[in-house]
Amino acid sequence: MASPVFLSDVKYDTNTVLTVGTYDGVHEGHKEIIRRVVETAKKKNARSVVVTFDPHPREIINTGKDKIKLLTTIDERAHILNVLGIDEMVVIPFTRDFSLLSSREFIEDILIKKIGVSGFVIGYDHQFGRNREGTISLVRELAGIHHFEVDVIEAQEVGTITVSSTLVRKELEVKGNIELADKYLGRPYRLSGLVVHGDKRGRKIGYPTANLKITDVRKIIPKYGVYAVDVQIDRNSKIYRGMMNIGYRPTFTDDTELSIEVHIIDFQEDLYGKIVTVDFLKRIRDERSFSGIDALKTQLDMDRISCLGV
Repeated sequence: MASPVFLSDVKYDTNTVLTVGTYDGVHEGHKEIIRRVVETAKKKNARSVVVTFDPHPREIINTGKDKIKLLTTIDERAHILNVLGIDEMVVIPFTRDFSLLSSREFIEDILIKKIGVSGFVIGYDHQFGRNREGTISLVRELAGIHHFEVDVIEAQEVGTITVSSTLVRKELEVKGNIELADKYLGRPYRLSGLVVHGDKRGRKIGYPTANLKITDVRKIIPKYGVYAVDVQIDRNSKIYRGMMNIGYRPTFTDDTELSIEVHIIDFQEDLYGKIVTVDFLKRIRDERSFSGIDALKTQLDMDRISCLGV
């Protein structure tokens, strides 16, 4: 997996085509910008770079409000961008002091002086920097002074919908619409977690589960319910089909903590202490309470068939 490069470690190279943004999710709305960066860099025999931020700027700027949940971790973002052909994802630590930097200072003192710029690709409505002063007109003004090219990309649609990270988050977190979210992302939504000990209730009814402690608490947890998923163990290449439950297991009324657990179909090995990665494929049903263990097991049998059929 490709690793992010932090600003303090980046090599200066004036022959660099770049774009700037959080690029959370690296979804279909982002991919034309990424494609253009890669394409332009190849034509110029230049380095292709995505400049991004960690933590997400809204975590620092929107203090006191609900923390934003992420579609991708920094490492996931770097890997996806690398697969799409980007040479380097440069990460700038986003701090309160950094947020006070003007857009002009950001372009001149960081992009031009520390990274290097020969081409700048920007989305049609993208604004960045303090008070979102970094507009296309400012980028074009500075391009004339510092002699780099600017390429503006129009809105990208899936069907008739303009895709955004906010839209994808809503489909996952509020609606649980996995199939539409996956379509907008251009790949299945992914969660990874450490397998920890649970109460072993599933084992007693023939459905042992791996209880996951999510490795990055900032990641979006899809809406409560049962999902068909593909499962990888310790990032091994082998993929298993699984059925995942997210919720409070209302059949057992003493549960007060959110449970994220996956039953791996036809799998019997010990998973404690391993990292399990799940790719969400389809929402099977809402979480609901059952009259007893027998009714729950009957439903799980049907869920298993549904998951295998995806």
